[in-house]
Amino acid sequence: MRKKTFAAAGLLAACTLTLSACGSGDDGKSPIAVVSEESGSARAVTILDNPFEKPDLVLTDTHGKKYDLRAETEGKPTLVYFGYTHCPDVCPLTMNNIAVAKKALPKAEQDKLRVVFVTTDPGRDTPAELGKWLKGIDSQFIGLTGDFATIQAGARSLGISVEPTTKDKNGKLVSVHGTQVVAFSPKTDGGYLLYGEDATVDDYTKDLPEIVKGDKP
Repeated sequence: MRKKTFAAAGLLAACTLTLSACGSGDDGKSPIAVVSEESGSARAVTILDNPFEKPDLVLTDTHGKKYDLRAETEGKPTLVYFGYTHCPDVCPLTMNNIAVAKKALPKAEQDKLRVVFVTTDPGRDTPAELGKWLKGIDSQFIGLTGDFATIQAGARSLGISVEPTTKDKNGKLVSVHGTQVVAFSPKTDGGYLLYGEDATVDDYTKDLPEIVKGDKP
């Protein structure tokens, strides 16, 4: 099975040019995930030959405590996604796909894996709101909120565009953001895999065992 491979710098430039209006109903913009599509397959994955550095993010978790992303996930297989709890489509689908795939892992490997959901809508996604939402998906998932500028900078370091929450033409609040899931290796802490919104439960189920070991799927 062939996968596309990109240098991180080139991918960063491509990614920051596009946004996905999560839940806005605006089909006129292509999601960032397009650059991650795998030739000849429904899977959407990109392998980076120059991995991203893990964002230097210190935010607040669902218990109201400080959470240093680099320190807390050092040496652990980690998936990071930027989204928001009020999203009606891509965000819950992505998190649920990962949750289902995670359950296929042996218990010891499930406990090693860190899945981090960083809100792009901190004005509404309080620690309590994040905790309630994630508990309905997987109680082990980590939710982070905090200063929007800090979140935006962290996302952009991974080539993920995030814009402030605004109202659409119908007056509905929406958060416009990229839809990538970034996988970080437990061996190097580098982000070497990008999954787009086309990634399925099967994609994650097949790849998570390798991600946990720090191997390329």
